[in-house]
Amino acid sequence: MDLDVLSTPGHLISLAARGFARLSEARLKPLGFGVGHLPVLVALQDGRASTQRDLARFAKIEQPPMAQMLARMERDRLIERTPDPADGRSSRITLTEVAEARLPDAVAVLLQGNREVLRDFTDEEAGQLVNLLTRLIANLDRVASAEPPARQF
Repeated sequence: MDLDVLSTPGHLISLAARGFARLSEARLKPLGFGVGHLPVLVALQDGRASTQRDLARFAKIEQPPMAQMLARMERDRLIERTPDPADGRSSRITLTEVAEARLPDAVAVLLQGNREVLRDFTDEEAGQLVNLLTRLIANLDRVASAEPPARQF
């Protein structure tokens, strides 16, 4: 059976992700946030991470892009860095009062966007979609970690 590559889960999920990113970016911009900031903001607010290394792991991105994002967030007064008393080479990162104050609105606009795009889904279908995507992401992580590193030319 010849499967149309544009109908594969990978392609459709990519289209959906780009659509969500565009919608979220447009709604977060007036609040001074970008869609990439959300994992960092949530991790800092919930206390799940407080160092650049931990934030990179949590957000599943490499250290250099995380460093760039944190520099922009610091410039925009969304985060503050203080020396880590346990490790002088490291900094502790916290949300500023500005970010703390804006974060509930950011979460609200994101949740509203999710409700809007899932309006034709039943609660059961939306839950099933979340479960399936969670499993898919776990499988992607497993496959990616089993892959040999790419050769450099």
